[in-house]
Amino acid sequence: MKKIDIKDFGMLNKIADLYELPKEGAFNIRLNSQSAARQNSKNVEIISKTDKSGIDIKVKSNTKGEKIHIPVVINESGIEEVVYNDFYIGDNCDIEIVAGCGIHNDGCNTSRHDGVHAFHIGKNSKVSYTEKHYADGENTGKKIMNPETVVNVGENSECIMEMIQIGGLDSTFRNTVASLKDGAKLVITERLMTDNDQRADSDMTVNLDGFDSSAQIISRSVGKGNSVQVFKPNAIGNNACKAHIQCDSIIMDKAKISSVPEITANHPDAMLIHEAAIGRINNDQLLKLMTLGIAEEDAQDVIIQGFLK
Repeated sequence: MKKIDIKDFGMLNKIADLYELPKEGAFNIRLNSQSAARQNSKNVEIISKTDKSGIDIKVKSNTKGEKIHIPVVINESGIEEVVYNDFYIGDNCDIEIVAGCGIHNDGCNTSRHDGVHAFHIGKNSKVSYTEKHYADGENTGKKIMNPETVVNVGENSECIMEMIQIGGLDSTFRNTVASLKDGAKLVITERLMTDNDQRADSDMTVNLDGFDSSAQIISRSVGKGNSVQVFKPNAIGNNACKAHIQCDSIIMDKAKISSVPEITANHPDAMLIHEAAIGRINNDQLLKLMTLGIAEEDAQDVIIQGFLK
């Protein structure tokens, strides 16, 4: 196993709020394409895949209050990997999963992590999932992530997902596909900031197949510099269901932002709503902060951080 040093914990703190290895709960720390630390618990088993890179995370039915960490760190230039993680979550569970990936690339070669996550959630369960992406590095090596997420939410279960891109990634393409059964609920919040010549694309499709299923998709983004953002969420109502898509973006400098929310109703009792707004920072808010003695650039940062929270 790779050894985790203090610099690695600095990155783990950014993406997973870890200052040290968790003393309780299951975890798997992936460092430079290898498992650097792993721990199972009474109710959660993490197993390495034998046919490809990645892990299976198996959560027993009736598991409550368990927190699972599965972060990834790449700190060597030139590492490019595709990793497959499958979550099998039983019935009547209430758990929290903390993922995320951090890339530090001071070299000239591209570093890339493509994480493919599949969630299989049983009945009457609640799953909270947080995924933070961040990259840094001073040289010309590109930092790239292309996450793919498949979510199957069982009957009367709830899945709450927060997907955050803190900054530093040159390119990212996110693809998310979800399917909801009877009474299932899905809430996805995506927070994104791009700068310089960075590009971020996000495609999201939610299939509301079950009776009385519901989905809420929230996107909040800030585009700076010459960066480009493209967000394409789609809610498809195949039964009596409810869905709401809300996309809000702040555009600055010479950035380009495209928000294309789509709703498709294949059932007369599907109630689907989408909203989208793109605009500059509110001048009144900016002036109010500046009258308090805050410099313009600092005032902009305060507004941006508040907007992304």
